Amino acid sequence: MEKSNFKQEVFAYLMLILGSALFAAGDVMFVNPYLLAPGGTYGLSNVFNTLWPWKISYYAICMDIPLLIIGTIILGPRFGVKTVISTILIFAFTWLFETVWGYNPVIHEGKILTDGSAEIVDGMVQIVNGGGWFVPDYFLNTVVAGLVYGLAIGLIFRAGATSGGSDIISMIIHKYTKISLGTLVLIVDSCITLTTLVAFGDIRLPIYSIILIFIESKIIDVVVDGTKTYKTALIVTDQAEIVRNYILNDLHRGGTCITGEGLYNGTERKIIYVTMERTDFIKLRSNLRRLDPSAFVNVIDSSEIMGKGFKALPTE
Repeated sequence: MEKSNFKQEVFAYLMLILGSALFAAGDVMFVNPYLLAPGGTYGLSNVFNTLWPWKISYYAICMDIPLLIIGTIILGPRFGVKTVISTILIFAFTWLFETVWGYNPVIHEGKILTDGSAEIVDGMVQIVNGGGWFVPDYFLNTVVAGLVYGLAIGLIFRAGATSGGSDIISMIIHKYTKISLGTLVLIVDSCITLTTLVAFGDIRLPIYSIILIFIESKIIDVVVDGTKTYKTALIVTDQAEIVRNYILNDLHRGGTCITGEGLYNGTERKIIYVTMERTDFIKLRSNLRRLDPSAFVNVIDSSEIMGKGFKALPTE
């Protein structure tokens, strides 16, 4: 058991390192050159870096450390060691990439060297700190940036860390206002995204930033929860034995049979609770009318199932 826990911790820290490196690469190579700001302290740091050239990593760490300290004082020590390590790793990798790589885009349609600060002129973007002009490919860059960001943050979440940063602001406001945390995260990140419109006057920038956030969120779900989609069915039936035999013998799945009572006339009925993969559910749905034409079925999407026959329960 101790060996297993040790291996899991080593693997978690490897994911943390890889996720932090990918996040930094995505920010420096894809997000910053296109003047995007997909939320968080690094999104805001990209805007500051473009307006007043100073390293993204310096701006971000100047915000992250006070936020972690303030968050710990107000919310308690809930962030954990891995979140602190992740904050330091992302800072270090971002500093490394912007020092070695600079702010040059990976995706573009051509570049002309020149001097000056970043801005948008006649459809071309000028790289911060005099790196040169390039003709942008906004859509492809946004898709790739969303994939890289999503994979990075997904790995960080899988490692047991959190993104910290601007999320701490949302947590603090949530404590005193009781507005839902999801709503507050959306508001805070939207405000950061809109700073690109205020700073650069181009409506495309916040729109592409929002598209990036959407792609990122979908990839995070895949990394954290996996690609399998499960269906949970609650089947209220008078033919419990027939349905039970079909699930056991034809689908080779297990389940739970619960006794319930109808609200209208108080009739006792059986409720079969079963979780299965999408392909098995399609078979069950196709045969339910034959098994019990009067059955009542409630179907729920299940993103994560733990226990016998599915993913193992996590160890402490």
